[in-house]
Amino acid sequence: MTSTHAFWLAGRRATGDDTLDVTSPWDGRLVGTVAVPTEAQVEEAVAAAHSVLDEFAATPAHVRAAALDHVSRRLVERTEEIAELISAENGKPLKWARGEVGRAISVFRFAAEEARRFNSGESQRLDTDAGGAGRLAFTRRFPRGPVLGIAPFNFPLNLCAHKIAPALAVGAPIILKPAPATPLSGLLIGELLAETELPAGAWSILPVPNDRMPALVQDERLPVISFTGSDKVGFAIMDSVPRKHCTLELGGNGAAVVLADYAGEEDLDWAASRIAAFSNYQGGQSCISVQRVIADASLYERLVPRIVAAVEAQVTGDPADGATDVGPLVSEDAAKRVEAWVDEAVQAGARILAGGKRDGATYAPTVLADVPADTKIACEEVFGPVLNLRSVESEAEAFEIVNDSKYGLQAGVFTHDLQAAFRAHRALEVGGVIVGDVPSYRADQMPYGGVKNSGVGREGVRFAMDDYTYERVMVLTGLAL
Repeated sequence: MTSTHAFWLAGRRATGDDTLDVTSPWDGRLVGTVAVPTEAQVEEAVAAAHSVLDEFAATPAHVRAAALDHVSRRLVERTEEIAELISAENGKPLKWARGEVGRAISVFRFAAEEARRFNSGESQRLDTDAGGAGRLAFTRRFPRGPVLGIAPFNFPLNLCAHKIAPALAVGAPIILKPAPATPLSGLLIGELLAETELPAGAWSILPVPNDRMPALVQDERLPVISFTGSDKVGFAIMDSVPRKHCTLELGGNGAAVVLADYAGEEDLDWAASRIAAFSNYQGGQSCISVQRVIADASLYERLVPRIVAAVEAQVTGDPADGATDVGPLVSEDAAKRVEAWVDEAVQAGARILAGGKRDGATYAPTVLADVPADTKIACEEVFGPVLNLRSVESEAEAFEIVNDSKYGLQAGVFTHDLQAAFRAHRALEVGGVIVGDVPSYRADQMPYGGVKNSGVGREGVRFAMDDYTYERVMVLTGLAL
């Protein structure tokens, strides 16, 4: 790793007047120093994106696809280096960081594939009505304009990829703002894009501080905003720019439902292992981590000890150690907040079955039971390695509890009953229902997003491409159809 990192302004390296230090959440060591763009440089990047829009939209699909393929291949070649970088700046255990690189590789590959087949057009006969005789409608999609992508800290490579790759695939210039705590992985994508033949101005990666984000959000030359982060910030952005097209991937309160038919010994072992792993992966700092377990009363007493044992088996420690399952949170302040929420729940009557201790920025994998419904742990997004267990008497009660949340991102339903799976799909107020597994499953090509306070719009390469574009119809007249 280099100790100083330039940012990317209209496809070229640049440095500003100020710098930002990036430190490890694990041990506080300096990971890198990042140059911060000036206001004049931000203006230059926005102006470049605006000026290149028509040129970039007209770029042949094979050029955009080749650039995306190149990034995918280069990520493969540099996987271990990039995984170590993610782990250093984010505190993510190396095993999960490697997985994140693999996902980003797929995102750029999917985008290359979609770029080759996107926008082939759709025709529609209009002579189904007498007034449309001799007429044919032909519809294609065109970029709405330059995209402002705002990425979070928890997946510092892959969620940057989910902003950049779909934009480049459709020919929309993009300005990416990586999270101030974890800008290095996003800037590394810039190194790989700089090796391609994309036109100048098609992309910039600007690590500007959060307090300078409103000016970018308000800029009329950036008509599309793709934001991943908290619901408070996301909806504030949308409310401030009602005429812009916003896609918001926000928070969650992920529930795993274990129905009565999922009662075999192997069933419960599988459910417990998945729940334990995915309530704690990324230190619980994932919008779709398991935060709530809602289990049928007939199997609850058999499931709970399995979950507790599996959680206690999670290895906590140095994220650079390949055996570590759970590393630190992004900061000590984040861990202190989780600690305060758990303390609040315990004071209100919750029982700690495992964990419940903080050591600096690390919070031990924690299991709670009897959590009052009005505590933060129960109804907010904890964004930490904390699990809340609850017993129910019926499927209907389980689904009602899942829906009794201001969030609706994804839910997992452990069942072998196909009819129950379809009932869950119909009843649960979420963007995705994962049957036979935890809500934390995400394939990067599938539509991903939520309802209620979990956001609007969808990620997943093909679906983000739709969000970044709009339909334009052309009517051909005087045809002999």
